[in-house]
Amino acid sequence: MKQICTLTSAANAQISTVCEENNSYAVSLNIKGGGCAGFEYDWGIMNEEEIKPGDEVIVCGKGNFVISAESIMFLIGTEIDYVKTIIGSNFEIKNP
Repeated sequence: MKQICTLTSAANAQISTVCEENNSYAVSLNIKGGGCAGFEYDWGIMNEEEIKPGDEVIVCGKGNFVISAESIMFLIGTEIDYVKTIIGSNFEIKNP
């Protein structure tokens, strides 16, 4: 089965780091209404028991990345990167 989205090596490493530092199972991503285009990316951390049927779980070294079942159709073909700049760092989503 093909993955919903692609994680760069930098994103993969950062997800592992976040999970380790927060003693959590996964970094989560949900799409919710709002924002300029009608949608907003909602990031979080979660424990394994919070995963719901239909959620997509992508293993990332020492952590996991979870996409909510409701968000999957909005993230198909997306690339997620983690970038560091002079003014900070963040996950960058390239959604076609």
